This record gives sequence, structure tokens and C-alpha cells, in this order.
Amino acid sequence: MPTRLILIPFLVFSLLLGACSATPTSPEPTAASAAPATSTPAPTTAGPTPTLPPPLVILLLPVDLSAEQSNAYQSAVYDLAQSAGYRFQVRNRLTVEELAQEPTLKVVVALPPDPGIAALAAAAPQAQFLAINIPEVQVGGNVSALDNASLRVDYIAFMAGYIAGMVSEDHRSGVLVKDGSPNANSIITAYRTGQEYFCGLCNPFSGPFEDYPLAQSIPQDAKPVEYSAYADILLRRGVEVLFAESGLQSDELLQYLPTVGVLMIGTETPLKSVSGWVVTLQPNYIQALQAAFPALLAGQGGKVFPAPLSLTDANPDLFSPGKQENALRVLQELSAGYIFSGVNP
Repeated sequence: MPTRLILIPFLVFSLLLGACSATPTSPEPTAASAAPATSTPAPTTAGPTPTLPPPLVILLLPVDLSAEQSNAYQSAVYDLAQSAGYRFQVRNRLTVEELAQEPTLKVVVALPPDPGIAALAAAAPQAQFLAINIPEVQVGGNVSALDNASLRVDYIAFMAGYIAGMVSEDHRSGVLVKDGSPNANSIITAYRTGQEYFCGLCNPFSGPFEDYPLAQSIPQDAKPVEYSAYADILLRRGVEVLFAESGLQSDELLQYLPTVGVLMIGTETPLKSVSGWVVTLQPNYIQALQAAFPALLAGQGGKVFPAPLSLTDANPDLFSPGKQENALRVLQELSAGYIFSGVNP
């Protein structure tokens, strides 16, 4: 067999074997054709936004406040805070450091003594501060006040005389004033006018026959323990009901008068219960607080809010509900200018 015939099948077989074993390759990308590398930042997830508690109202009460007054203020401020959807706390003290822990503080109501309202108000400008009967507090900015400066002393004395005429037997009443007081004459005149408005001539039916009501002054330099001695001057002349100018209501006098059976009308709620206490003639701070609260919530403070005269701490055994209603009617007419106190404004 010729040699070329043998080689031809061998060559064909080799070519077929090479074709089956070849692997196609892709061209390497050039620098011009390569896609630029990109980096996608990972999505971030924010945590839940912290929810602040409702605004806060704080009532600052002194530890020695009577239970009756404490309950009355707590109930009033609680109702005001709840109606506004605010939180409410009662405290006996409040410091500047504690204010930093109350970012939602809205209103602070404080009773005497002064808890340092000036410093507290400066540290919490977002809050309104209301001082109740704290004369030394300066009003302005976010500090407001309720006080008795707007009350006429002759109205207080007139009502004291009127009530004394109602509760005394035979109209035997008297009034204590401080010697040299700028209000002494007005108090005596208005007190007499008030009693005479109730009983006319107020002549006693039996002795001693005095021109009631009687008045007695106490020297400026007299000490509170000596006030009872000056009260005795009136008691020896038959006085059975006594009214004292504001500032003369000493603890010693309050302790003494019940022991001799004398009734008393005052201008400040006694810290302790006093037998023979008829009624307190003082500003109605709770009513004034309720009227002022919307302005405080609106940030419209920095002023003195008026407090109307009220009859509080009334003893129903000595000053019956019917007599109280009568006195309230007279007070309304006096405040409206329908009754003359005896003292020109």
C-alpha cells in the first residue's frame, strides 16, 4: 500500500482530536472598556423619636400649712392641671438643679415663704411662676403674683364690723389697731360703719353701757406677747367679739382669747384650730388662681392678678350658714359700690 494513503487517515484523525480539545477564550477587557467601580452606602435606620411627657404643673406648699388649706390648694391646682391635660406634682421645695430635670415644666404655683422664685424663674424661662401672698417677690418677666395689695382695708374692716354685729350678744364688739398705723383711723371708722349698718345705734340692753364698738391701739414697740394685755382693756369694758388689724394676730393672742370666752374675726387663717374663731376675711386666692391660670398657660404672666375678698374658715356654730349668706350679699353690694364703708377712697 502506498505510504501517502496511510498518512492521510492519521492526519485527519489528529485534526479532529485538536478541534475537540480546544477551549474558546474571551478577550481581556482593556482599560478603556472596563466599567468604573461604584460603592453604594448602606441604608441607615433612625431610632424612634423620644416622646416628651405632658407639660408639668408644680405646687409648692410649706410643710406647716394647715391641712384644710393644703387640701384646698391641691384640689384646685390638680383640677386646673388635669383640665389642661398636664401633669401635676406637689412639693415642699424646688431647687435650680431640679429644674434641669423638668424640661416640660409649664407653671409653678408657690405659697409663702418665698422658695427663691427669682432664681427659679431665671433658671426656667419657659415656665410661668405665680407667687401667692409673697410680698417680697418682684413681679415681671415670667413671675406673677396674687396678693392683697389691691384690697381696700376699709372694706375688710366694714365686713368685720358687720359680722361682729351679727354674732355678738348685745353688740359688744371691739377692734385692735396699731398705734401710728396709716390705716388705723380708716379701720376704726369702717368697722363702726359696718356694725351700725347691721344694728343701727347698737345700744346694749344691759350694762356696761358703752358706745360699741370700742377701739384700742397697741404701741408700735409692743411685743406680740403683750398684745393680750391691750385686748384686756377692751374685755374689761364688756367686749365679746374682737377684730385685729392685720399684723396683730399673734399666736399669744390667739391662745389667750379662747380662754376668756372671746370670739375673734381675723385676716389670716390660723395655723392651728382656734376655738371661738368666727371667720377669716382674706383674699380669695383660689378663685384668683383659677382666673389667672389660663393666662399663665398662654405665657401671659409678669403681672399682679387681683384677688377678691372672701369669707373663709367660717365656724357654722358661731356664724350660721344663713348669716354667712347675708354677709356675702352685703359684701357683693359693698364691692359694687352700693354701700358706703364710711371711708372715702
